[in-house]
Amino acid sequence: MSISQTNFNFPGQTGFYRGKVREVYSFDDHLVMIATDRISAFDVVLPRAIPHKGQVLNQTAAHFLRATADLVPNWLISVPDPNVSVGWRCEPYAVEMVVRGYLAGHAWRTYRDGGRVLCGVTLPEGLRESDRLPTPIITPTTKAHEGHDEDISRDEIISRGIVSEAEYEQLETYALVLFERGTQMAAERGLLLVDTKYEFGKRDGQIYLIDEVHTPDSSRYFYADQYEDNLLHNRPQKQLSKEFVREWLISHNFQGKDGQVVPEMSDEWIAQISARYVELYETVTGMAFEPADLTDPVARIEASIQAQLPL
Repeated sequence: MSISQTNFNFPGQTGFYRGKVREVYSFDDHLVMIATDRISAFDVVLPRAIPHKGQVLNQTAAHFLRATADLVPNWLISVPDPNVSVGWRCEPYAVEMVVRGYLAGHAWRTYRDGGRVLCGVTLPEGLRESDRLPTPIITPTTKAHEGHDEDISRDEIISRGIVSEAEYEQLETYALVLFERGTQMAAERGLLLVDTKYEFGKRDGQIYLIDEVHTPDSSRYFYADQYEDNLLHNRPQKQLSKEFVREWLISHNFQGKDGQVVPEMSDEWIAQISARYVELYETVTGMAFEPADLTDPVARIEASIQAQLPL
């Protein structure tokens, strides 16, 4: 069984938002965030949920939020259920800070097709897919409530007043130190942190790190021991991310474009995706995955949240 969605109505609840993967219940000064088993790619929610995926996302994010709390304040207060996090309610910035240490994914596809400027950042000539960049770069995107996030440059963000220059500089600083910590933690697990995204919000005049951190939905990892040999022989890197889902969709002629139809996802393919998410959790955290009871997961989640009230 998997968790496709929830529809709770808690005492003291002031709002509800259903994102592509997460569902957020608002209270006066707090948020309850539920990581469902929905999966999205190319900004489209795919028709079938993936067992245990939400638990992997929630527990991976909590692991890294706790491990980076000394670098930047974050929203997390507690994790009362494998799929649930409770934290401070912040006003989110309308941009996502994407940090890239290697040329992969969207950046590589842009470069391969002739683009040399990505989000205002000029990329050097002569790069190959998966090459390490001279220094990590920030390629921000707008944060879309619906539809596709869009690339945007630092100058556009500031000139359009989306974020003030002073605050944007702080977001850049936070994003880069978080990426450095993530890179160090990945190295300890035999991994390379290729790229990731960070989201920030504001509470009582202070910037907070919000949402997920260094999870398979927000990050891409390469296996370090195979990296140089694969690069030398022009072989694809073994990845620990959900890029394999995107690649499968591309091979079935789907990239979220108008008129395209999501290919059918077999039970076998669903099980494979679930296993890959569990693999990522265990590899990136170094902890054994303990699957939550899926007999009636929605009732379990509701009871866990009720036990936290009032917030």
